[in-house]
Amino acid sequence: MSRPALSRCFRKRWIATFVTLSMAGSAQGADLWTIAQDALENDAELASARAGFLATEAARDVQRGTLLPQISVGGNVSHSRIYSSPTQGQQAPQGQPGGDVPGESAPQDDTINSVGVSLDAEQALYDPARQAQLARAEREIDRDAVSLDVARQQLLFTVADAYFEILRAHDILSARRAQETAISRQLEQARERFEVGLIAITDVHEAQASFDLARAQRIAAESAMQVSFEALERLTGHRYDSIDALDDDIPIVPPEPGDREDWVTLAMDNSPMVLMAQAGIDVARSQVEISRAGQRPVVSAFATYGWSDSDRTGTNYSSESQVGLRASVPLYTGGSTEAQIRQSGFALEVSQYDFEAQRRDTIQQVRSLFTRVNNDVETVEARRQAIVSNQSALEATRTGYEVGTRNIVDVLNAEQSLFNAIADHAEARYDYVLGLLQLQLQAGLLGADSIQAVNAWLSDEESVSLELPDEANDNPVMNIGERPRAPS
Repeated sequence: MSRPALSRCFRKRWIATFVTLSMAGSAQGADLWTIAQDALENDAELASARAGFLATEAARDVQRGTLLPQISVGGNVSHSRIYSSPTQGQQAPQGQPGGDVPGESAPQDDTINSVGVSLDAEQALYDPARQAQLARAEREIDRDAVSLDVARQQLLFTVADAYFEILRAHDILSARRAQETAISRQLEQARERFEVGLIAITDVHEAQASFDLARAQRIAAESAMQVSFEALERLTGHRYDSIDALDDDIPIVPPEPGDREDWVTLAMDNSPMVLMAQAGIDVARSQVEISRAGQRPVVSAFATYGWSDSDRTGTNYSSESQVGLRASVPLYTGGSTEAQIRQSGFALEVSQYDFEAQRRDTIQQVRSLFTRVNNDVETVEARRQAIVSNQSALEATRTGYEVGTRNIVDVLNAEQSLFNAIADHAEARYDYVLGLLQLQLQAGLLGADSIQAVNAWLSDEESVSLELPDEANDNPVMNIGERPRAPS
């Protein structure tokens, strides 16, 4: 794809995105798509990139103007006074000042008003430096168009990352609150058993230590929950009271296409980071042409016209016109032109190495992300099964504790393992979603359709609020059963 076609492609994609945004109706709740629209409209970094792109387009028009006719008009109005001193040996006419003095002429004092108009026109016929500067400006537009797409895709991923970090923090907080509740009940149970003489004080201390740890983890989870909401406010300029939660039954499937090298091919064709590095080579190559143009002649056509008039006695208006060609050839510039050619040549070499580094990095990132997403598919299922296994282990440990074959430390460890498994399962689900979006980002495929597809996985029946509940989680799965009673 040529550079101008590439620029038009990204500009059309950008316009289509905002047409989609303008046609989308306002959502009832603050879901991912709603927040993404707010970010695209209000993010300061994206707005800066957009303004920079418009400035680059204006710079192209500036360079183009230097190759078009340059016409200027000027005018002047002047008032002058001429005074000449008297001279000896000449008789002034009788009646003029000094005419009564023999042998001395009278001084002359004259006032002149004049007006003039000039018109100048010049047209460059052959100016390789300006032509090369216009070509560089076109290449810079192509590069900045891709850079704008980089900023847009990165913003979409950043919004998704901030959104799901809130949901991640919420799920982890729920697990930590349930853990604190369960261990609190276990602590209460241990105290009652100690009071009736069934256990030693050591078990109470073990339960207290576990409770203190669970409480600290819950406090840390609450802090993470509150901080996570601030990221969205920075991106959108809005504060959200609640957001939609991720549905429990999202499709955890491998990415399509299913071959890793197919994703590498997609990235080489679509990754804006790779395309931007490639556009940087074109910009650097244009700079080389500008430097080489310093050794070539410049030819231009010019035309001038001037008109002037004054009220001086004995004169009338005058006009002058001229048409011609002007040429200049640089013969010696002190070696600066050759130095500029070498400088721009090394800059071109730098851009080529930067492109190769970006190409290798993108390939490595795409391959790693593809492998990670596929591993996340299996990890989510494994974490789900770990919850079931840890729940069974906890129930068996509690039964053993009741009959005296297990101690309280075993119960506390089993509870800790269960809640860690619940938190790990939440982590795995969000790692899968974000990994899939990051893979699309590296391949240059992350757009509004990607966000809308993930947004369909959210449930508007359940929302996550910044307000933390006062009551503990009473999930039946976390219920440790009846309080113990002293033996009769």
